[in-house]
Amino acid sequence: MSKNRPNVMFVVLDDVGFSDLGCYGSEISTPNIDRLATNGLRYNNFHTTAMCSPTRASLLTGRNHHAAGMGIIAEWMTEEPGYQGRVDPAAANVAEILKEQDYTTMAVGKWHLMPQTEVNPSGPFTDWPLQKGFDHWYGFHGALTDSWHPELYEDNHAIDLEAGDDYHLTNDLVDSGINQLRDYKGSNTDSPFFMYLALGAAHWPHHVPDEFIERYRGVYDGGWDEIRSSRFAKQKSLGIVPDNTQLAPRNAGVVPWAELDADRQRLFARMQEVYAGFIEHTDAQLGRLMDYLSEIGELDNTLIVLISDNGASPEAGADGSANIRKKLYYGDEESLEDKLSLIDDLGSERTNNHYPMGWAQVSNTPLKWYKKDVHGGGVRDPLIVHWPEGIADSGAIRTQYHHVVDVAPTVLELLGAEFPAQVKGIEQMPVHGTSFAYTMTEASAPTRKRQQYFELAGDRGLWADGWKAVALHEKGTPFENDEWELYHLDEDFSECNNLARTYPDRLEDLIALWWEDAEKYHVLPLDDREAERYKNAVAKHGKPYYEFYPDMSRLDRYQVPDITRKSYRIEALVESGGEVDCQGVLLSIGSRFGGLVLYVEEGRPVFEYSYDGRHRTFVRSSRVIENGQSDVRISVSFTAEADGGEVALSIDGEEVGSAILDRTWPVAGLAGGLHCGRDGGSPVSESYASPNRFTGNLKHVSVRIDGAVEVDHATEMGRALLEE
Repeated sequence: MSKNRPNVMFVVLDDVGFSDLGCYGSEISTPNIDRLATNGLRYNNFHTTAMCSPTRASLLTGRNHHAAGMGIIAEWMTEEPGYQGRVDPAAANVAEILKEQDYTTMAVGKWHLMPQTEVNPSGPFTDWPLQKGFDHWYGFHGALTDSWHPELYEDNHAIDLEAGDDYHLTNDLVDSGINQLRDYKGSNTDSPFFMYLALGAAHWPHHVPDEFIERYRGVYDGGWDEIRSSRFAKQKSLGIVPDNTQLAPRNAGVVPWAELDADRQRLFARMQEVYAGFIEHTDAQLGRLMDYLSEIGELDNTLIVLISDNGASPEAGADGSANIRKKLYYGDEESLEDKLSLIDDLGSERTNNHYPMGWAQVSNTPLKWYKKDVHGGGVRDPLIVHWPEGIADSGAIRTQYHHVVDVAPTVLELLGAEFPAQVKGIEQMPVHGTSFAYTMTEASAPTRKRQQYFELAGDRGLWADGWKAVALHEKGTPFENDEWELYHLDEDFSECNNLARTYPDRLEDLIALWWEDAEKYHVLPLDDREAERYKNAVAKHGKPYYEFYPDMSRLDRYQVPDITRKSYRIEALVESGGEVDCQGVLLSIGSRFGGLVLYVEEGRPVFEYSYDGRHRTFVRSSRVIENGQSDVRISVSFTAEADGGEVALSIDGEEVGSAILDRTWPVAGLAGGLHCGRDGGSPVSESYASPNRFTGNLKHVSVRIDGAVEVDHATEMGRALLEE
């Protein structure tokens, strides 16, 4: 195969809104992404699926997300064909196809295209990147991770990081991308490469070095109404939005900045400073990657496609969050005082932070609604295509309507390749996307796409020939009660003029087309549940007894024992020489933002339960472990009558400490997995630094689930979609 074919790189940003990049109207500095736009094309009429896993499935396969099996994020899988939480083998992805075209294939970053219940050191590995066409992978499973203490994987196995003080996930992912390119270049291959770079930024938690946050100190003191207006004006001056575009009205629940009290203004401005710093930091790391491509002579011949997977996220609600897991998964609101006390820690390893939804609407300027909605704020996203050797009209803006399902067909057309009829012996489903390769040479050509449906957790929409029907669904209400709206997108960029009553027949025709597509692409049955779907996934894999061994691979949070409001026992069999300084972790589950750990400190066993990083329960042994073999046991008992649990710590059957657990978290809400003989992630306890390996001889640790108190899992796990 000739090396004259271009390399291909997909860069996927996470939860970055339509206006968050400098070249799309933002005040945030993104010079490196802007450079891609200056030497490439920007699209202002590009759409996604409104959420991460579905967008990624469509991006890589060219198939509609329900048809590919990813109707919702992988964690919320069900038994229905459109929601199986894995990509159907009949929808082969770009890596699988290009690998057969003699491309070297590399994946870096977020995967999120398989059931979390299969993130297991023993497999199955069927849906991991290496089994889906990639030669190498370095990254993380699931929706998100901690940028200071990520739980990472390389190829088919978990790895522990012993990161230094200057570690950050985005730096690490870009370093991995550069390293993979260096190996590729050093192999002197004649084959081109395909790299899939899916960054964690800027999904919450917003973690970023202080120096980048400080660059925005004071920038947002004027508030979200002021910034949104200035972005809108810049978008018009750049030509990113048409001159006749209207600024969508303030979303429900967003309070005018002038009506906020001084404390909220100070807190919310700081939260946006952190987010802006996160975006600029990400841009700086992408700049390093682009510089390396230039250094090795591959930049101009690399077709780079940069997108965001959906619109900006409102998941922290009106007041933002310093520990959003507590809010979303525990159903426990933070007080304003708690958040203010952490204002100087926002962005650091001590917070799991996310901004208020007022800033999310700014990110989506000039559009309405957010991520998880199929109005413009959820689905209209940045798209930059950079290929100096293949694009003559550099710096231009394209306005043709297209969707993420169209990217893969575009790339294959530009490479002169086709989707095969069979892959690995499996007959392939039809390709659903429409190539937009024509837009690279035909600036004013009308779009060749005719129709595109949308559905995400009950929100529904259909675009056809410039018109869009859309229904915003309220979770828990009958779908037949949804009110359909009608917009002429060719004349109404921001969906401000509802024409449903003016053109009722046109609206009915579009709704009928939606139902046809819903049947065709496995959208049905409609399901608006979100975090509640965790219940089945967790329960299905629960067992009454587990046994763990020191230095075994980390277990993902979906593999840890389900101790949600259950009585359980943790038993560690250890050998000590009787030294008082025998210390280290026996078993850790979770992270500082919610977890438990059994460890030894100066010879004394300690059990620590972190509810949210700030509220902790300690049980410290009254004596040291004696010389020889000892049975260290924690027993946690719940009864239906008591709100809390009783904790007892014993050594060889003798009780040496006790406490009451007055607050408990659900297992599905944990931000970290399980480690035996060490704590390899974000440390559960503030009393030590990771990994704090046990210095004695740990034989094994067992966990026995004794029984469950009758509990409403949906309540325990909280709501992932905030009620308006």
